[in-house]
Amino acid sequence: MEAIYWVLCWACHRRCAHCYEDRFRPYVRAALDAVIAEAERTAPRVLANLPEAMLYRDPASPEAPARPGRIILSGGEVLLDGVRQRVTYPVIEALRSRYEARGGVRIVVQTTGDLLTPAIVRDLLARGAWTISVAGVDDYHVGLEGPERQAAFKARLRAMMAAEGMTEAGLSLQDRSWLDAPGPLFSFFGATPDAWIGRLWPRGRAWANGLSTATIADNFCNRWSGAMNFLKHGWAGSEVSVEPDGNVYPCCIKTAVPIGNLAEEPLTGILDDLASDPAFAALDRGDPERMGEADGWTPEMFRARSHAVTPAGRPYANLCIGCDAFHREVLGARIAAARARRLAARRMTEAAE
Repeated sequence: MEAIYWVLCWACHRRCAHCYEDRFRPYVRAALDAVIAEAERTAPRVLANLPEAMLYRDPASPEAPARPGRIILSGGEVLLDGVRQRVTYPVIEALRSRYEARGGVRIVVQTTGDLLTPAIVRDLLARGAWTISVAGVDDYHVGLEGPERQAAFKARLRAMMAAEGMTEAGLSLQDRSWLDAPGPLFSFFGATPDAWIGRLWPRGRAWANGLSTATIADNFCNRWSGAMNFLKHGWAGSEVSVEPDGNVYPCCIKTAVPIGNLAEEPLTGILDDLASDPAFAALDRGDPERMGEADGWTPEMFRARSHAVTPAGRPYANLCIGCDAFHREVLGARIAAARARRLAARRMTEAAE
């Protein structure tokens, strides 16, 4: 695949008002140990069910050599004490070992950036990290409000990473030449008005706090981190999102129901099984309005079901709302049945062996 966005652990040292997932928050004592232990238990099972190779081709140039895909390790905050040593470092080492003889993989460590130290940077690079992506540069992160604070924050990290031989990369979706850079690289982004996530997904605390400014015209599905091309593993644009318990989704926004669980079965098997379902074919095209046509949900009906009222009582409309409704009322049962069928077939195969 081109990318797998793997949320390693729910633990974070921040509780940002705009976060798309309320489970990303500070945990203490027994609660912290519990979320780290969940990640420790699940990570090896997820690793075993990742694609055999993380290679992909560009459909515009299918004759060109395949590129190594990216696995983005994120949280929460993957550099927290405890998470870093018990989960993040072992996963990086395991990924490098798994793929080094299979065409390689680009390992991206996504962090808020404020826990980075020269020693941690060196630890990440020694284990094989290709890019350190600093994702907290915006006004929603306490202490980074305003351009002056953000500029100072970036200047400090630029100096730190340049001292370790790293090069800054601009993560452009138009100019993809950075994908071929040998690394190590670093980059910055945040939930800013110019970013693809600037309008904020109608999820988590962003939804609860009424911060999403997306409208019915904002189709998150056909943007990067959306579902478009998620079924086309082996080709550019394919990406899925994985949670700490192994649940996998066709988008980082997360559909109302996961499509499967990587602690139970291989990712490519899940994707291939769902490829013939017209609802998932529509998501793969980045066209969520048509995901229910085979089930009697016309695009007009889908758009009508895409309206909601925020917790603050404000009218709101976005296609993610319609997608949630369709999953709850129609698609969820079909996903559960397909998952049960796959797992039963898997058990029969294992018993026969």
